Amino acid sequence: MSAIDPVPAAPRVMLTPALIAEFLGTLLLLATIVGSGIMGERLADGNVAIALLANAAATAGGLYVLIVLLGPISGAHFNPVVTLALRLCGEPVPATAYIIVQIVGAVLGVWLAHAMFAEALWQPGTQLRTGAGQWLSEGVATFGLLLTILLGIRFRVHAVPALVASYIFTAYWFTASTSFANPAVTVARALTQTFAGIRPLDAPGFIAAQLAGAALALLVARTLLPAQSSART
Repeated sequence: MSAIDPVPAAPRVMLTPALIAEFLGTLLLLATIVGSGIMGERLADGNVAIALLANAAATAGGLYVLIVLLGPISGAHFNPVVTLALRLCGEPVPATAYIIVQIVGAVLGVWLAHAMFAEALWQPGTQLRTGAGQWLSEGVATFGLLLTILLGIRFRVHAVPALVASYIFTAYWFTASTSFANPAVTVARALTQTFAGIRPLDAPGFIAAQLAGAALALLVARTLLPAQSSART
């Protein structure tokens, strides 16, 4: 038995609807991240703080909606580290299939945002995001996100959409990396030269930091949530 019991879950659904939900949710999440970044930058007239505020608010709001609507179908992971962590905690999720559709959906979401704003579809990222501070930020961002999810689904399952959205909005502002906290997001954002982009060369460092942060969150969760502890609603 896992040190963390399987979390309370919605009734099981057929695999195909779950994969479609993960694909669609991740696609729309990336369209929101990149699209709001483009719109925010265009309207902010050079004010990066305003652009970041718009980007963070749109992302958090969109994420809340997607989790509420698609959570009962697939669990609304939209993130490979969330999928892996929940699988390790005992959830019977098809991790490989989830991760594949998350990455494909994320890439298509970036291209959808490009198309909506009449941007070139293919534009590998050029924004420099590297160095110890950036990597530490991604580790911290992912640690906090995963711990929010693991504790939330144990103690306040119905509040998880609001908890995750609130955490992501906050992490946009307190981390130097603006909180990617998601390998699928990182891969997809390496394919845009817009406000939300990252150089492909910098993506592996981000992903390694995210995996490290996720591993630490699992260790902390196993300490805080001993097996067979009672869930509260």
